[in-house]
Amino acid sequence: MIPDAELERVLVVTAHPDDVDFGAAGTLAGWAAQGVAVTYCIITDGDAGGFDPAVPRSEIPRIRRAEQVAAAAVCGVTDVRFLGYKDGELTVTHGLRRDISRVIRQVRPQRMLIQSPERNWQRIPASHPDHLAAGEAAIQSVYPDARNPFAHPSLLDDEGLDAWSVSEVWVMGHHTIEHHVDMTDMFDTKVAALRAHDSQTSHMEDLPGMLRMWSTRMAEQAGLAEGRLAEGFFVSIMPA
Repeated sequence: MIPDAELERVLVVTAHPDDVDFGAAGTLAGWAAQGVAVTYCIITDGDAGGFDPAVPRSEIPRIRRAEQVAAAAVCGVTDVRFLGYKDGELTVTHGLRRDISRVIRQVRPQRMLIQSPERNWQRIPASHPDHLAAGEAAIQSVYPDARNPFAHPSLLDDEGLDAWSVSEVWVMGHHTIEHHVDMTDMFDTKVAALRAHDSQTSHMEDLPGMLRMWSTRMAEQAGLAEGRLAEGFFVSIMPA
């Protein structure tokens, strides 16, 4: 695993605005504070989200993009990219793989954070169909697409984007958690990032309490001291 002191670039790929903040905002805020360049790639605009019927549905994409940019800024992240796919209709297509591969080749990350392509029966909300599709498309883009100069030839021929091999992939929402990050010092940042997603979280009566409960469970699984808070991931080291 890449030591944090040697980590320079991270790319996060998720289906919807707010997915990254529920899954890894504390971890990413910590990396950003250490000087790591973090990029978010959000596949859809979350246009099927929101809870206020008074808000015109046509406004939701704009609102949710703005919320994600604001939440990213809370975590120290300024590079947020949207692919504009339709929320609730995401499937693994050649076009989606090409679009994610493009971002990989542009950013050239050492480490990627993605959603799990495997259903988690203990956490069904983590296995939203869009999440599963986003995770599968992302890992296919990591391997074999982005590293293969002959895959998606237009990326090289027309855009000059050379192949790039990602060294490791961290998976959010996976049923097997094997690596934990102590993000106690970034917990308030995680809460603030999620509060920036007002259209999604304003109805939650005790958002900090819910997040603290999840994070405490992760810390206990990791064997951290009482009172510590953590986020958990499955980590895959990619072939050279």
